[in-house]
Amino acid sequence: MAPRGCNVMEAAEELSDQFLHLTKRFLPHLARLCLISTFLEDGIHTWWQWNKHESIKMSWSSNSFLALILGMINTFGQLVGCVLILVQKCVPCACFVLFGIIFMQVMAYGLLWNLRFLMRNVSLSGGLLFLFAESQAKGKSMFAGVPTLDYICPHQYIQLGGRVLLLLMFISLLHFEVSMFTIFQDAFNMILIILVAIGFKTKLAALTLVFWLLLINVLENPFWTIPPNRPLHDFMKYDFFHTMSVMGGLLLIVALGPGGVSMDKHKKW
Repeated sequence: MAPRGCNVMEAAEELSDQFLHLTKRFLPHLARLCLISTFLEDGIHTWWQWNKHESIKMSWSSNSFLALILGMINTFGQLVGCVLILVQKCVPCACFVLFGIIFMQVMAYGLLWNLRFLMRNVSLSGGLLFLFAESQAKGKSMFAGVPTLDYICPHQYIQLGGRVLLLLMFISLLHFEVSMFTIFQDAFNMILIILVAIGFKTKLAALTLVFWLLLINVLENPFWTIPPNRPLHDFMKYDFFHTMSVMGGLLLIVALGPGGVSMDKHKKW
């Protein structure tokens, strides 16, 4: 007779397999949309409120001309990168553009010394890294008839790096408080984080993290309930869409799998 824990795990895996079967056609598209949502929202926001380059001017202590240039790069770089990713054209170039936008924003807004926001931006880079690896894998698929050592393909190591970077956001969510609930919550998060990082039961662990993040996001970042003229509104909206982007990266892992450098892959050999 199988232990109860094994039965629960098997039932959870069966549910996740059913979910993937029902959503396999649109899940990758939803994942990409969620992943670029923070860039898309910020690009549209700066498009309609062009005076945002003043904040960049203050952060960089730069003149008006440089602030204007940075504002244009921030706005059009994000919008063009998002469109290219959504239509799946020149995806590697779009990823590099968005990588540059992340770096520019970290430096411009002084996030380098804010550990929480820095880790969230690094985790967002992890999602882009996984998307970049997906585009590289599609390029390799054109030579499907040629014998290759798939397990040492560079894009699979990029996928591993993307998985690890994505999970940095969850470290910022840990509470480290002495209470039964927070200890359980932190332990539960850490177990799932480790499972995704090493690529064991990856799809189930990543899907669980997606639903967990969705719950946390709705409860902790309801920016629509805050008047737009209050600073808290912008803070919550930034946090909300940033979390959506990390969810998009996790959904990519759910839809595409963890890659060759993972325990799940080795189990199939």
